[in-house]
Amino acid sequence: MAKKITIFDSTLRDGAQAEGISFSVQDKIKIARALDGLGVDYIEAGNPGSNPKDLEFFRHFTESGGSLGHAKLIAFGSTRRKGILAKDDANVRALLESGAGAACIFGKSWDFHVTDILGATLEENLAMIRDTIAFLKENMAEVMFDAEHFFDGYKNNPEYAFASLRAAADGGADVLVLCDTNGGCFPSEIFEIVQKVVEEFKIPVGIHTHNDCEMAVANSIVAVEAGATQVQGTFTGFGERCGNANLSAIIPGLQLKKGYDCIFPETMASLTVVAREISEIANVSLNKRAAYVGQTAFAHKGGMHIDAVAKNPHSFEHINPEKVGNARRNLMSEVSGRSTLLKKVQQVYPKLTRDSAEMGKIMEKLKEQEHKGYQFEGAESSFALKIRKALGDTCPLFELVYFKIISEDMASASQSINATAVLKISVEDEKLTKDGEPIHVIAAEEGNGPVNALDKALRKALENFYNDQIKNIRLTDYKVRVLDSNNATESKVRVLIESTDGVHTWSTVGVSPNVVEASWEALMDSIKFKLIMDRYTKYAVFAY
Repeated sequence: MAKKITIFDSTLRDGAQAEGISFSVQDKIKIARALDGLGVDYIEAGNPGSNPKDLEFFRHFTESGGSLGHAKLIAFGSTRRKGILAKDDANVRALLESGAGAACIFGKSWDFHVTDILGATLEENLAMIRDTIAFLKENMAEVMFDAEHFFDGYKNNPEYAFASLRAAADGGADVLVLCDTNGGCFPSEIFEIVQKVVEEFKIPVGIHTHNDCEMAVANSIVAVEAGATQVQGTFTGFGERCGNANLSAIIPGLQLKKGYDCIFPETMASLTVVAREISEIANVSLNKRAAYVGQTAFAHKGGMHIDAVAKNPHSFEHINPEKVGNARRNLMSEVSGRSTLLKKVQQVYPKLTRDSAEMGKIMEKLKEQEHKGYQFEGAESSFALKIRKALGDTCPLFELVYFKIISEDMASASQSINATAVLKISVEDEKLTKDGEPIHVIAAEEGNGPVNALDKALRKALENFYNDQIKNIRLTDYKVRVLDSNNATESKVRVLIESTDGVHTWSTVGVSPNVVEASWEALMDSIKFKLIMDRYTKYAVFAY
C-alpha cells in the first residue's frame, strides 16, 4: 500500500488571517464539508478560546447534530500562560469545551522568541509545552504540537529547538509539527533539518510552511521526502502575508506524482471544483495560474505547442488535466493557426473539418475582430457567441434597442459619481414570445458608476424572463485596457469581464472607443453566454 500522508487543512484558521478574508460561521461550515468530501484528514477550525465565531462553529458540530464523514475537527490554541497551571488557563480549557476531541497546540521553539517576545525563561517555556500537552492528552484523543519558528530556532540554537520537541513528546504529543513560520527557508535546509528530527524522534513528524519566499509547496514536498508524514497548509494557499503552503498543489503532487496516499483516490477529480468553491465562498478570485487547478494551468496558445499536444498531450502537459478535474484549453489568437481554431470549433460543431467553407469564414472573422482590438484568449465565451453568429446558429434571446446614461453632478470631490442607466431591450426568445413578436422592456436603475447601473438595469429588464438563470451571476473581475494610447482620450479600449454563477466561470470582451459601450458589449455577452450555456450544454466547454 502507498505510504499515508495525513492532510491537515488550516483554511478556516490560518487562511482566515489573510488580508481581505472574513468567514462567517456558515462559510466555515460549507468549506469544512467540501474539504471533508475530498478526504482531508484534519480540519483546523479556529481558536475557540479567543474567537466567539469559532466557538459557535464547534457548537454546530457538537450540539446541533452536525457531523463530518471523514475529517476530524481540530481546535487550535497556545500553550498555557506562564505562572499558572494548564487546567486553570481559560484558553486551554476552551479547547476542551469546544468538543472537538483533538487539538493543535503551538509553542515557542526559538530561544529568541521565548526570552524577547514571550518574556519567559527557557526552562519555563519547556514546562509550558510539556504541561499543556499532558493536560490535554488526559482529556482529548489527539494532541499535536506546532513548533513555532522551529527552523529559525534550529539555525540559531539547535539544542533548544530539539528540547522544545522533547518537551512536547514527554507530554504525550501525537505529532510534532515543524513550522517555517517566517517562510524564509530553502528546500535544502528543510530537507536536512526534517531528516534529523525524523531520525531523533519516533513520533510522527509534520510540516507547516509559509510562502514568503515562494517555496512553501516545494518545502512541504521535500519535508515529506525527508520523512514527514503530515502536511499542513491551506487549500488555495491564502494566509497571512504571502500565504501558506497550497494544498491544492501539494496533494496532487504527492499523490499523482510521488505515489503517496493523501485523499480519497476517487475525489482527486474534484480538486479543481473544490478549489473554486472555496475561493468563491472566501469571495476571492482563484489564481488563474495556480498549478493543477488554475484556469490557465493547461492552456496552450502557440501553434507548435498545440499541434504537439494534439499528437500527444504528454508533450506539453505534466499530467492529464482531467485527473484533477481541470480541462485543456487551446487559446484563440492570431498566432494559433487554423488547426487550433478547428479544435476549438469542433468542441461545439464536431462535423466541421479543416477545409470546410465555414472554417474559412470563422478564421477571417477572428482575424478581423482581433485587428479591431478584440482578444479572445481570455474571453472564449465571447468567441463562442461569435462562432454561433458566423455559422447562423441563432438562438434569439434579447437585443439592445437603446441605452442612456445619466450621471449625477458631484457635490464634492470626495463623493463618488452615481449614475442612472435607462435601457430598452427586445426579448426575442422563441420560448417566451407569442406569434414570433418580440417583447419590448424598458428598465432604469441607479448604480455606483455607469457600468454598475447598466448591469443592474439589464438584470431588472430580464428578471421576468430569466430570473432563475441570472440571479446568481456576479462579476468577479473587470479590466479596461487602452489599445491605442497615442489618441489620448479618443483611444479605443478593450474591456474584459469575468463572471461566475458559483459553479462555472467565464469571460467576455468588448471593444469600443467608448468605455461604457465596450463594457456593455462584454456585459451583454456574459448574460447571453450564461443563458445559452444553460440551454445548450455543448457551450459549457467554453466555461471554466
